[in-house]
Amino acid sequence: MSSVAFNSICFDSGCFWKDVVKISKARKQNGGKLFVNCSLNSKMQTSQKTVRIGILGASGYTGSEVLRLLANHPHFGVTLLTADRKAGQPIASVFPHLGTQDLPDLVAIKDANFSEVDAVFCCLPHGTTQEIVKGLPKDLKCVDLSADFRLRDTSEYEEWYGQPHIAPDLQKEAVYGLTEILRDEIRNARLVANPGCYPTSIQLPLVPLLKANLIEHRNIIIDSKSGVSGAGRSAKESNLFTEVAEGICSYGVTRHRHAPETEQGLSDAARSNITISFTPHLMPMTRGMQSTIYVEVAPGVGIEDLYQQLKTSYQDEEFVVLLEKGIVPRTHSVRGTNYCLINVFPDRIPGRAIIISVIDNLVKGASGQALQNLNLMLGYPENTGLKFQALFP
Repeated sequence: MSSVAFNSICFDSGCFWKDVVKISKARKQNGGKLFVNCSLNSKMQTSQKTVRIGILGASGYTGSEVLRLLANHPHFGVTLLTADRKAGQPIASVFPHLGTQDLPDLVAIKDANFSEVDAVFCCLPHGTTQEIVKGLPKDLKCVDLSADFRLRDTSEYEEWYGQPHIAPDLQKEAVYGLTEILRDEIRNARLVANPGCYPTSIQLPLVPLLKANLIEHRNIIIDSKSGVSGAGRSAKESNLFTEVAEGICSYGVTRHRHAPETEQGLSDAARSNITISFTPHLMPMTRGMQSTIYVEVAPGVGIEDLYQQLKTSYQDEEFVVLLEKGIVPRTHSVRGTNYCLINVFPDRIPGRAIIISVIDNLVKGASGQALQNLNLMLGYPENTGLKFQALFP
């Protein structure tokens, strides 16, 4: 039997410890049974990991999702967790499902010892990240999951987020982290601005088509739907079960903050200013995102041309998958994974096409893409710690 890894849970002084257990290559047969040599010391395993990781804002959904993914990463070990309001508590008191890992207790950011980390995931709310990242040691690699460094134009940030940008010099250094599109820039970056969930689901199918001049720049209409986890973990009346269940709600109509981020990426691809019509909707589900995109094809271009361009663009990409013709992407097919599934269909209106894209808003739309980016920044295979299949049904 070749060497493989599997998850094991052992009991130690009344606690659960989850660890990666290596099966010995040597077989020991006894009565036809296979015995394996196991190492069950989580703390020893953690200390042997190469890269020390800090997660700033570990008590939110994106922070907890990073922790879930890192449990299966062979090289990244968590040595710092911050959460100001939960400082002093173990992570299990905030997220019991993470209590099976050997993780440090939560601390306030002001008490964080950054000499004990090599890279950080910044999972703090929008508007709070700039000051924190500005104060980090310059040798730390950082992936920021907030929107604070996504918009290159700091005046545009102030317009859409209602406050001035306090780190404009650092903004010049930040690299936008849409991995499949900007891989070379991300590889050499110190600070990566992880894309928003809606912009990820929209740009991945549209960027290759705009670059190839296969679709018109005008009349791009995007209807997007997201699970409630996209709104974060803070208590909000609009996110109560009774407000969300058994219904659907449009929000941010004409003024959603992801519009300028999306337009920035599409304009770069088109080498021309792109303005989109974008309406997001809140769905009564925990996670998942679908963007249904309506475009006009360029003169002389057919649906087959769009399909073949997407096929060529993503044929060597692991996490962006063009489905077989006629298959409709479903959010259930990407639940808990870092995949983006895409397909293109002819509209009943001549000269128009419908493109459907689905992702898990917490993984490819946030923490999974962040891990993919940090893998790239540190020279590891992009799929390390991310080879999850969808949880279905």
